[in-house]
Amino acid sequence: MKTPQTFTRIPSHWVGPITFKHMHYLDKTETMVSLDAPLATYETTLFHSVGRGAKVTRLAKTLETTILSDVMTRSLLLEAPSAVEAHRFVQTISSRVDWYQETVVSKHSRYATLVRIEPKIVGSLIYLRMVFTTGNASGHNMTTFASDLIGAALMEEFPQLRYVSVSGNYCVDKKVSAVNSILGRGKSVIAQITLTRTLLKEVLRTTPEALVELNLKKNLIGSIASGGLLSANAHYANMLLAFYLATGQDAANIVEGSQGITQAEIKDDQLVFSVTLPNIIVGSVGHGKDALDAAENVKRLGCDGEDGAQKLAHLAGALVLCGELSLMAALTNQNELTQSHKAIERKAK
Repeated sequence: MKTPQTFTRIPSHWVGPITFKHMHYLDKTETMVSLDAPLATYETTLFHSVGRGAKVTRLAKTLETTILSDVMTRSLLLEAPSAVEAHRFVQTISSRVDWYQETVVSKHSRYATLVRIEPKIVGSLIYLRMVFTTGNASGHNMTTFASDLIGAALMEEFPQLRYVSVSGNYCVDKKVSAVNSILGRGKSVIAQITLTRTLLKEVLRTTPEALVELNLKKNLIGSIASGGLLSANAHYANMLLAFYLATGQDAANIVEGSQGITQAEIKDDQLVFSVTLPNIIVGSVGHGKDALDAAENVKRLGCDGEDGAQKLAHLAGALVLCGELSLMAALTNQNELTQSHKAIERKAK
């Protein structure tokens, strides 16, 4: 018996507008853009906090977002008879990226393009981290299908190899890893803003010195002390999850998405604040976008056309910066965070 589909309601709110001085895509730049953005979360204080950060972007008009790369990965796992043979196979396979694209991938996908293979050998095991561009799709399924086909071609070409899995955990999908933080998976994005001392005092009730000190002692040293893996931030996952749910993304990708580094420094008596996110995984088409609310939100954002997925990544980076900046500012003042939560969340009896 087929179970009827039901829906779980999540509080949602549009915050903003967020004002971008520049949005640097991989092949173009947009200037002075203002956009509202949707968040869906049970952490409803987030609406207010991110909204305060968005206000700062409107007043400062210095927010810039930059996309460094845009790829999706899948790690094919094979086994060779020995380590020396594994090394020989890897050298051959890695040098034939264009051939696999032309003879395998392009014949089965209009959008996936194999751009490189990043191998790792462990004993006689071969991990082939296949790196693809996937257009406006996040590319999970697309890269899995393409990697499976490449695996079949490799089995015919190299019968000495043994197939183990289409995913060998070197991708790395929905797990915290060093390789994703270093090489990136999805869209690698940096959002940066410059703020005057006056603006910080009047809107965020803090100072450049207080934010720099807190970032050093909380985000950087605190993360080292706790054993954080290539990550130093206060709460990237909050903003990413809310944005992912609102726009029909695979929300489990906040696991790798929450990796990232917050940086704060003083230059010319102004605060330069940035968030670096190597693993933002979003798409404007594909699985999940057929949900009515998500589809409407993506369309309202203007992300349903060319470069829609990259535009979503710009927004994700900006939302993370807004929420991170607002929370960090609140944490420089004793009791501000708890009092804010009480004022917003606690209902009078």
